[in-house]
Amino acid sequence: MRAVEKSDLTGRARLREAALELFAERGFEATSTRAVAAAAGLSPALVTRHFGSKEGLRAAVDEYVLERIGKELSEMDPDAGLMESLGEVSARLFGEDLVLRGYLRHVLLEDSAASSDLFGRMLSGARAELGRLSAAYGKQAPNSEWAAFQVLCLVLGPLLLERVMQPHCDEPMFDPAVLARRSAANQRLLLQGLYGYLEDGTGG
Repeated sequence: MRAVEKSDLTGRARLREAALELFAERGFEATSTRAVAAAAGLSPALVTRHFGSKEGLRAAVDEYVLERIGKELSEMDPDAGLMESLGEVSARLFGEDLVLRGYLRHVLLEDSAASSDLFGRMLSGARAELGRLSAAYGKQAPNSEWAAFQVLCLVLGPLLLERVMQPHCDEPMFDPAVLARRSAANQRLLLQGLYGYLEDGTGG
């Protein structure tokens, strides 16, 4: 997820980057502020100075992750189809980015207020993107109550369940070619429905 070299970052940004990587690898609870500071090559006292506490550091990492997702979504190719563009961004963010994948797996599987808050903000983002899709395709999602949850489950499910899904897959789940096929399948499912052809009464 880094856009610049660590040597070019401020102390605050270096701590945030180190925290993101360690939280992705070990989880929040198993990572100390001292370990974060050591990974950043800085004094542990700077964690308190910049973030107030370990929880404040985590909040800064969450904010950075959400900003990164928002930035990617805002820079989608306007000449490409909206569904295809969203699929490409989702695959890149939640599949190709190993650090982000690890971070979200750890944080979203925690039983904490912070993890619930992060999911809630991602849910709001999914609802906003569904609004864009509805406007682009001239049709509302068939179930407004659950549509945003369903989209997030499609995107985040393989990320969260990778360890139990992988033994049942013939290829690495996040291999670029596999990721592209899964993204295309998700797009077809969202646009047509699993049994969408049944709606016309023909059944085939």
